[in-house]
Amino acid sequence: METLYAAGQWPAVLIGILLGACVGSFLNVVIVRLPKQLQQQWQRECAELNGQPVKELDRYNLAHPPSHCPQCQHRIAWYDNIPLLSYVVLMGRCRHCRDTIPVVYWLVELLMTAVIGYAAWTLGITLPWLVLLVATALLVAMVVIDARHQLLPDQLTYCLLWLGLLWSISGQSAITPTTALIGAAAGYLSLWLVYWAFKLLTGKEGLGYGDFKLLAAIGAFTGATLLPVTILASSLVGIVVGVIAMLKRGYSAPIPFGPFLIGGGLISYFYGNELLLSYWQWIGF
Repeated sequence: METLYAAGQWPAVLIGILLGACVGSFLNVVIVRLPKQLQQQWQRECAELNGQPVKELDRYNLAHPPSHCPQCQHRIAWYDNIPLLSYVVLMGRCRHCRDTIPVVYWLVELLMTAVIGYAAWTLGITLPWLVLLVATALLVAMVVIDARHQLLPDQLTYCLLWLGLLWSISGQSAITPTTALIGAAAGYLSLWLVYWAFKLLTGKEGLGYGDFKLLAAIGAFTGATLLPVTILASSLVGIVVGVIAMLKRGYSAPIPFGPFLIGGGLISYFYGNELLLSYWQWIGF
């Protein structure tokens, strides 16, 4: 991919901001509809396996039905669906029924706009910028979906995995294809082993298979040597949040591990080598 605009050029920032806002708006559709779409698919498959009649469901996917208010079912006009601006103009409420619009929709759009706009300023409109855009979109969608539904859809984790593997052969990645492949395999197997060890000891499932696939995708970007940083960072944050949640709720409830893995993966990708170097120096090596 040729450089359309170099880093530091305002046209690049403008493209990044506009595209980031639009991608953020689309991510909100994915976040809301993909889990429901998968649930309907699983219901049909279970009915077929049990020999039960399959119910005819209304067509439901990312494109249909058109955007509408979940409370009053009123179709959302285009001028009420402008990324970032419409939420502010409507003051976070549906124009027709005045029901509250979750602020997370606006935050997703804001985050994508800021990250992709800043990346366009620092990287320019280049292949690394495009890879960062896609990776950020996948990660944001997985964080929100896992936090809401304790679900990491294969459609997202596999896309991130393939993106990491393909990026490694681009010639612009910091790691080689071999390192990326080993990192993906090590990421999957490490949590798979933890899962079975925990299940054999306690009889309970402590992790989901989506977590294995997510760490495999992270390993494809970082390589195997930085996976300990990812696992340690995500585990520490997860423990702190878990203890706080347990004290606040008064009981132990399942907590999705995906957002913590993603946070640990980002720390590992950007700061992993420095953290490992500091650790080796600290212990005297």
